[in-house]
Amino acid sequence: MNGGVGWVLSEEVIDLTRGPSGLGFNIVGGMDQQYIANDSGIYVSRIKGDGAAALDGRLQEGDKILAINGRDLKNLLHKDAVELFRNAGCDVSLKVQHRVGIASSWQLSLRPCYHGLGQTVGDSL
Repeated sequence: MNGGVGWVLSEEVIDLTRGPSGLGFNIVGGMDQQYIANDSGIYVSRIKGDGAAALDGRLQEGDKILAINGRDLKNLLHKDAVELFRNAGCDVSLKVQHRVGIASSWQLSLRPCYHGLGQTVGDSL
């Protein structure tokens, strides 16, 4: 890798139970609000400290959500994705894609750094 960072994509299914404050994370993205150029996917923009996602600990800011309760999130408008999340019920199964850095021997492993992530809050779920 010549001292650079390579990326490994891994997928995981995360089951969450909606709490008093919802699922405990915000999303951005969609066909009409692309968060990453040429990618209409839905991404986690923020994890709320006391929500279901934070308590579980596996979902991370920057993760791409591929499906919710088996429903693929490809090619959806942002508002339609939000509607799916809000109507998903109490027990929610998320298929997510983590992007993890594989560093050379002199670098630490990295989480993805999406430009504007700290500035974009997205819709609360």
